[in-house]
Amino acid sequence: MKGIIPSLNTPFTQDGALDIPSLRKLVRHTINSGCVGMLGLAVAGEHQTLTYKEKSNFIEVVSNENNGKLPVIISVTSANVESTFELSKLAKAHGATGICVQINNVSKLLENINLLNNLSQNSPEIIMVQDLDWTGDGLDLDSILSMFNKVEKFTWLKIETKKAGPKYSAVKAMTNNQLKVCGGWAVTQLLDALDRKVDAFIPTGLELLYTKVYEQYHLGNRDFARKLFYKLLPVLSFANQDIDISIRFLKELRLEEGLFSSSFCRNEKAMFDKTQAKEAKFLSKLVHDLFKEYS
Repeated sequence: MKGIIPSLNTPFTQDGALDIPSLRKLVRHTINSGCVGMLGLAVAGEHQTLTYKEKSNFIEVVSNENNGKLPVIISVTSANVESTFELSKLAKAHGATGICVQINNVSKLLENINLLNNLSQNSPEIIMVQDLDWTGDGLDLDSILSMFNKVEKFTWLKIETKKAGPKYSAVKAMTNNQLKVCGGWAVTQLLDALDRKVDAFIPTGLELLYTKVYEQYHLGNRDFARKLFYKLLPVLSFANQDIDISIRFLKELRLEEGLFSSSFCRNEKAMFDKTQAKEAKFLSKLVHDLFKEYS
């Protein structure tokens, strides 16, 4: 998986139910956009608002629609550890390539290692650890190295912390590039990440543009990649001010793209005020102009 692996928004109908037809459209769109995989049921997918049954339906629909075309990673993070294990088994049963699980940097190292090893017994071939810390440095390097050395399936690390760039480099250096590193929330530092030879990137939405940046960068057309990415920065600056704003903005884009039947968010905080709504409308037009220019 070298390239863009989008984290899928979960589509809902206007009355808040899981929107299966829109989810199928989103999977087909991801396949056709030059992506190298997809991540489902993560933070961008509002996983905390979904029931186990809805998550099960999500996994089944994505698996059937994808039909083995791209690697699928399923986030199994849950407040209930039993649900985490059951989702991991379900992901494996439906042919997922891997699972993603958030590791709490407050928990003891041995507890985290035991969790990952227990998951390994009934998981797909890849365990991706999500190192998520909105305001801090996340997992310490020694803990990451210990988990890597003691959990065979732990082969991917998704870093979403402060100072993500230096952490990419440090992790790759200390594991001799054996632990694959990807980013997500730090998408505003995408070019820095590419210079650090990050293995993949997991943003949400804007797939056609991200894959173009990644492709042209690796073809040696770095000026092209940089110019296109700079055109995206006003959008990213607005969307990445807060995770709830990001979810709302990208769901509005999905609606405008004809992929979703509604932009409904279960998270009540994912709302614009009047000023944000005006700016979002302006930036949506900018995005659609870029789609036309670079498709």
